[in-house]
Amino acid sequence: MSDKLTRMRLGEGRDESLTDWARLDALTDEEIAAAIRDDPDTFEPALGQFDDARLVRATRPKQRLTLRLDADLVDWFKAQGPSWQARMNAVLRAYVERARKSTR
Repeated sequence: MSDKLTRMRLGEGRDESLTDWARLDALTDEEIAAAIRDDPDTFEPALGQFDDARLVRATRPKQRLTLRLDADLVDWFKAQGPSWQARMNAVLRAYVERARKSTR
């Protein structure tokens, strides 16, 4: 293991936030929007990007995991009706397949 990595349990370590809340509070909505827009890690799918998402019957058992998502995102998928998790899986699968094609 790299000597730059440190293992910690939840709750261990720093007791104070590393976020500069005063600087963040001073930003205008436009400055925040620009920072998000200019962040290379920001992902905003184009409309229609997942039109080819489809439900696929699993050939292997699905893996159970705990995942934290934005509440509005989960609410939107749940509002689509039963099998919302399968649809979310289909969207993720379509994204991965598209990303694989673009790296070839």
